[in-house]
Amino acid sequence: MSYIRVLGGGKSQVIKDLAFCALLKGVLPASDKQFSILFDEFDDEVRKEDSRITREALSNVHGDWYEWLLAVCAWNYFVKNENSDLAIPLPNVMQFDVTTLYEKRLYDLIIDLKQKVAEVSEVQLITSNPDFVIIDGDLAREILGQISEIEDITPENLTELEGTYQKFIGKCNFEQIEGYISVKKSLRPDRRLQIPHEGSLMKALYAHLQTREWITSPKGLKYYAVATKITEPDRNALKTVATHSLTTVFSLPQAAVDEVHEVNTLQQANLAFSSILS
Repeated sequence: MSYIRVLGGGKSQVIKDLAFCALLKGVLPASDKQFSILFDEFDDEVRKEDSRITREALSNVHGDWYEWLLAVCAWNYFVKNENSDLAIPLPNVMQFDVTTLYEKRLYDLIIDLKQKVAEVSEVQLITSNPDFVIIDGDLAREILGQISEIEDITPENLTELEGTYQKFIGKCNFEQIEGYISVKKSLRPDRRLQIPHEGSLMKALYAHLQTREWITSPKGLKYYAVATKITEPDRNALKTVATHSLTTVFSLPQAAVDEVHEVNTLQQANLAFSSILS
């Protein structure tokens, strides 16, 4: 089956999931194979298939390919490590609101907050979805039941993996969403700003639920950043404070981003998940 789609006007488009599976030949790359090199090799193969595919078009699918590699790795890490949490990919906020993962009572508190913000001011509380949510391992095992490693990289397996979040809608209590992960194939200055902004906002919502639920000693919500390459300026930029934590003197300011991980191989991904999910 071809992974190239011909559009109107003779333009060609990569069918990203078919291409990903075909180019991997259905198996994960070697643990030390650099993703950046792998994607360059994929690009060359795609352009041999259809020279009309531009470099820009290929760059646009790299982000999805990168997230799929990480999603499969996170799933397999969870299966192999009985005490780990589970990181699952999320669709964008236009398709799904991540706060609906909370139990209805908690979700209603967030909706109430958004409505009150809109009622008393001329601004709105607009949120985005992180790329991955981290679910408490005990809850994940209870809901998912008997599961196995993903060995065959097929479009069907990717679709099932991407839909895993649906099984947790309305199921998570205050403590069972452990945190989030922002995943970027590359970090540009504008992306560096997006990550701490999102981390700060998710932690502010968590703090709001803590206040409404009168939870005096929460374990806290974690927010992580992952990219194929992290420079020192990137790390410095991501040390931004979580804005809401500046509004009180009763606790120390919190980081918007708790840890930054450079992940450009499956080996590095497993190391990162051993830290993030343990």
